Amino acid sequence: MTRRSGPRLDARRLARSGAGAATGFRDRPPEGFIARDTNAEMRWDTATDLDYLVPGDRFFVRNHTTTPAIDPQTWRLSIYGDGLSGSPSPREPLSFSYHELRQMPSVDLTCAIECTGNGRGFFATQQGTPTTGTPWTLGAIGVARWRGVALGDLLQRAGLLSSAEEVMPVGLDAPYVDDGIDHGRVRRPLPIAKALDDVLVAYAMNGELLPPDSGFPARLVVPGWVGIASTKWLGSIEVSRQPLTSPWNTVFYRMTGGDYPPDSPPLTTLPVKSAFELAIGARLPARRPTVLHGRSWSGTARIRGVEVSADGGRHWTLARLSPPESPAAWTRWELAWTPPSPGVYELRARATDSGGVTQPDSVPYNSAGYHFWAVVRHPVTAVGG
Repeated sequence: MTRRSGPRLDARRLARSGAGAATGFRDRPPEGFIARDTNAEMRWDTATDLDYLVPGDRFFVRNHTTTPAIDPQTWRLSIYGDGLSGSPSPREPLSFSYHELRQMPSVDLTCAIECTGNGRGFFATQQGTPTTGTPWTLGAIGVARWRGVALGDLLQRAGLLSSAEEVMPVGLDAPYVDDGIDHGRVRRPLPIAKALDDVLVAYAMNGELLPPDSGFPARLVVPGWVGIASTKWLGSIEVSRQPLTSPWNTVFYRMTGGDYPPDSPPLTTLPVKSAFELAIGARLPARRPTVLHGRSWSGTARIRGVEVSADGGRHWTLARLSPPESPAAWTRWELAWTPPSPGVYELRARATDSGGVTQPDSVPYNSAGYHFWAVVRHPVTAVGG
């Protein structure tokens, strides 16, 4: 993270944000997305138009309910709990306004945010084991440069006690109802060690105020962790000296079903994945060179190498990596390939991170379809020539 002081964003942009801001993703270019009900997946075949960072209007959308419209002039971030000096209560919390948040020393952080179910659709199409949930392919991820206040700095200002054990961020979106059960607002605890390490309370994205779909006026950004931890539309944070629970770490976002035990732990770090910047089923010229582009990422380490196969995994060639700009984001890569003749080919890309973890050929089934990180089979057709 890069620390800065005295952040200044254009006040006119702030005036255009607020309660009257557009919600949903109707202002986004439709050709860049696959609609998924109230969610939207980035199309990888349009990613070649993107630089390292994904603009706000091209960032994937994952909502449990709908995008709220929040007035930054009246928004407050409430912090309370027995993990703070004086044990402020939810009724009388410490409170920070949007103006106060933006006046604090700021931090810039480039990192990925990825939905835990990214790749879920491949459990059905590639492994023959359908799961519940949105059938994402690989477009439920984005990388941006976030600006905000380090959560650790904010907690210290609030009077953090050394005995604090966990924090519970809570969003301001509508309560989530599933199968007739009201689970309340989206919330998921974080251990204090992670909260003090590299977590950001962000109010800007790529030098602009957060778009409504990305959490305006403020959100958490939790590097390397599953997307549900990066709470959008942040409204309050409980700080506790005891472990905290919510449906998002006891019912959801755990591996269940298949061979997983019923007491499997809540999911935290993201696995290694790779994606081609190319449509599945793309048509390429036979006997003419094509430069294959892609991106790979890992929640725990830098990408060390990427191998590409054009024959279904029988032979592999090392791709050329572009210099990584952030260990918490993705690495771009490319490889020149000439289809030897017309026909159907199966491309594959597999990454290895600096911890020595390589993408496998398959992954065990879980009923919610989380963490599909196997090598994805990417058929293309060579034509002409």
